[in-house]
Parts: sequence; structure tokens; C-alpha cells
Amino acid sequence: MQAAGPVSARRNLVELCPELSLQRQCELVRISRSGFYYEPLPESPENLALMRRLDELHLEHPVYGSRRLTALLQREGREINRKRVARLLELMGVQVVYPKRNLSQPGEGHRIYPYLLEGLEISGPDQVWCSDITYVPMAYGFMYLVAVMDWWSRYVLAWELSNSLDSEFCIRAWTAALANGRQPLISNTDQGSQFTSEAYLDAVESVGVDVSMDGRGRWIDNRFIERLWRSAKQEDIYVQDYGDGLAAQRGLARWFGDYNTVRPHQALDYATPGEWYHSPESYGAKPAAWRWK
Repeated sequence: MQAAGPVSARRNLVELCPELSLQRQCELVRISRSGFYYEPLPESPENLALMRRLDELHLEHPVYGSRRLTALLQREGREINRKRVARLLELMGVQVVYPKRNLSQPGEGHRIYPYLLEGLEISGPDQVWCSDITYVPMAYGFMYLVAVMDWWSRYVLAWELSNSLDSEFCIRAWTAALANGRQPLISNTDQGSQFTSEAYLDAVESVGVDVSMDGRGRWIDNRFIERLWRSAKQEDIYVQDYGDGLAAQRGLARWFGDYNTVRPHQALDYATPGEWYHSPESYGAKPAAWRWK
């Protein structure tokens, strides 16, 4: 048995049972006994404000790494060093948008799948679904948001909020997307530990869907869902400044509903993603089919 992901997620796997001692369970999920008993401290209000500002700067300058982001914050009069910026970016799950040596880190010992979209013509719905995770700042904390999107139509099939970066909320989103009665030929994600976990891969492959993973230099393939995150944050999350997860859940439900069925999409000739997804025969010729190189 191997376990990967945040320590907080692995701690949840340990429970009292007569068959296995706590020490043996900790060994199986690869955390120390002290790590099991440790209760993490919440981030300070100052760090939460910095994380909110880093998220805004990342949307404006997605190619900026920790060095440039540190310089921007220092220009704003903040006393901060690069080490602190790098730690907060890691906590936020932020990935800089440019080809680099290490993309999203896979879970240790987990399977890595080939990239299947090279040269593929995507000409209709349910050929490729993609999934990604983003950081969600709130008034008194933060959460993480995952979405499952149909690549051709940009239709958001399902989404989930979580207070930890584990694979469970990604699996819930995938299962909710399948509950619509349709499924893709290919599921494409990055190589983050959430998407390389055995549980997530089993959820995808058990329904006969092929797994594709972005490899080195394939950062550009996230651009559609990155645009979704930009729209969600600028039009809703930053504006509403949700105070807790329940308020964020309700507000984002309204926003995603409008995004799918009301909000005109410039790249879709001002139709909605829902119109493209549910009526492909009416919109399939505009624009031409997407082809990935």
C-alpha cells in the first residue's frame, strides 16, 4: 500500500481499529506518529492577504515565478522575501505558466500516462474532458476549486470545493460529471498528485475512458480552463469576497449556472457553452475543429 498527497489528507486515513495499531497505520501511509497528532496552525491574516494578492498577480502575470512576484510585492512596499512567496505559492497550489523542468508533481510511485492529444482533431463534445484545480481566496481563509470541463464546448460538467488538496474532491467532481449520463473518450489532466492517485485513475478507467496527462512542455493545453478560472475569479470570487465555504458554494453554483447557460462566450461566436455542448449540430462549424499539435 502506498499513499501520497498532503499530510493532512493522509492523516484522515488513520483511525482506531483492532486489526492495526496506530504505529503500523502511520507507517503504511508514510507519516510519523508526531505528524498524526500534529494539528496545523491556520495561516495568519497577513499571510491570507498576501495569498490573495499573489493570486491576483498570478492572473495578471501567469508567467511570473517567485522571483518576479517577490519583486512586485516589494515594489508595493511589502517586506517579504522569496522563500516566503515560494511557500505560499506551494500552499496555494499555484503553477507558473511556462515550460519548466518540473511541472505539477505526480504522487510518488504513481503511474504516469502518455499525452494523447497530439495531432488529435477535436470536433465535437465528449471527445475530451479536462480537469484542473485552482486556489479560492475568501474573506477569512481559502479553499480549492476543481472543475471538469468539456474541451470542445467549454461547458463545465461539474465542480467541487474543498479545504484540502486531496484527490477525494476531484473524484467527486468526476463522478458528478458522469452523472449527466455522458462520458468522454479521453480525460486529460496535469500530473498533479490528485490526478495521479490510484483512486482517481480507477474512477476514470473503470468507465472505459482513456487517461491522458500533460507532459513536459504541454503547459499551453491548460489555457481553456485557465480562462475559466480567470473569469470565475474576476466576475465572482473577488467581487463577492465569500466569508465561508457555504457562501462560496452557493455563490459559485449561481455563477457556473450563468456561465453555462446565460453568459455569451466570445470564442463560441457569442453562444453559450451549454448551447454548444447540448446542440453541437447547430454550432459545430463555428469555429473550425480544434487541432492540438
